[in-house]
Amino acid sequence: MSLKSLLESRHTLAFRLTLWYAFFFVVSALITFQVFFVMTSAYNRAATDSELIMEYDEFAAFYGQGGVEALRGAIELEVRLEGADRFFFRLLGPEGQELLATEKAAWQALLADGDDLGELRPGSAYTLYPLPYGGYRHGAHGLSGKMGSDVTCQIVISRQKGEHFLETLRDVFHLVLLIVVIMAAATGLFMARRALAGVKEISRAAQEIAAGALDRRVAIMTGGKEITELADTFNTMLDRINLLIKGMAEMTDNIAHDLKSPVTRMRAMAEMALVDERDALERQGLAADIVEQCDMLLELINAMLFISEAEAGAAVFQKSRVDMARVVEDACELFMPLAEDKKIALEMALTGPCLVAGNLNLLQRMVANLLDNALKYSHEGGLVKVSLTPEQGRVVLRFQDNGMGIGAEDTPHIFDRFYRCDQSRTKPGSGLGLSLVRAIVGAHDGEIRVASSLGQGSTFTVILPLLPSPPQ
Repeated sequence: MSLKSLLESRHTLAFRLTLWYAFFFVVSALITFQVFFVMTSAYNRAATDSELIMEYDEFAAFYGQGGVEALRGAIELEVRLEGADRFFFRLLGPEGQELLATEKAAWQALLADGDDLGELRPGSAYTLYPLPYGGYRHGAHGLSGKMGSDVTCQIVISRQKGEHFLETLRDVFHLVLLIVVIMAAATGLFMARRALAGVKEISRAAQEIAAGALDRRVAIMTGGKEITELADTFNTMLDRINLLIKGMAEMTDNIAHDLKSPVTRMRAMAEMALVDERDALERQGLAADIVEQCDMLLELINAMLFISEAEAGAAVFQKSRVDMARVVEDACELFMPLAEDKKIALEMALTGPCLVAGNLNLLQRMVANLLDNALKYSHEGGLVKVSLTPEQGRVVLRFQDNGMGIGAEDTPHIFDRFYRCDQSRTKPGSGLGLSLVRAIVGAHDGEIRVASSLGQGSTFTVILPLLPSPPQ
């Protein structure tokens, strides 16, 4: 790896994860060793103190039984067993004069500042204390205790071997810690790279997609549940983006088709008004046709804007108490002449007032679109039935016809913008009617369902929240 690559790797997530892993690993090792070292040191020192107390009790018993002579024999035996360089004892009289003592040659450094090794605390049978010895702060432990009413003893036991062991243990740990740091860094780097392998694959895929490879997908890896879920989500997002791009392309084609015809007609009418010599009445008729075409375009544009706002949750409109029974009744009365012209029976089944919180104009348009759709796709002599019933705190509005119906392959798409079951576009319309209906229903916290069979008719069901009736 080049120096430049090493310098750039400092800013990578893998490098930071490696540092954090090594840091916590080393800190954990330090804490573990410190606890172990402190406990080992305390245990060794406590063992030395226990040995001192045991020796004191034994020597006090000898002194009580036979005085200084009996104690002398016990001390000489202890020196032969332990060695003069590890065990020191002396007996002091009332004036501090030395009555009995072991060999002092090995303890000159300890006795250099005077013969006072440690003082007995008042009121205590004995006192324990650490002593610097052999280059160690706690190289020896001492005990001062009473032997009778006016005699005291001082016992010192060397701890050089114990302190040397602790020092060696500390040195070994420093070496082990260096190895641990190297292993922790290597392990952390391996684990970080392995954990981030999926993220790198997704990053590469995103870069290729940004460069134009829209068909690129991330291979599903076994790098853990989180990475697999991320890859799945990323692929799902790409599929959704591709569908949106495809839908936008289709919508653009549909918009161009639906806008081209009225714009062309308006231009032709304007040219005719400019070129032909017509009277004022004919010019007014052309102007009226142009206004009508403009209104159609404005209606199409406004519908598209409302659908976009409703789908984004940004539609803003005033709500009031609306009686859906009255809305349905007015719509059926308005479309009755059209139904009679097509010899279609239009029936209503209304169950009293059904109040909802909504916008009257939008709800009227929703009902009109669904009723117009039912009549448009019904055969001559057919039947269109509109029913309205309150059910369990909801308003259920159904539009049922026995017309041409909708194919199973078209049913999932009929609410999409500009989608036309009639791909030849022989039927009038822009393909926005049902999209607008769904947007209006969604903006009123409702839902719309469709059940249809090809050649047997369709049933559109609108469900809206029901408001309680006002008190009489």
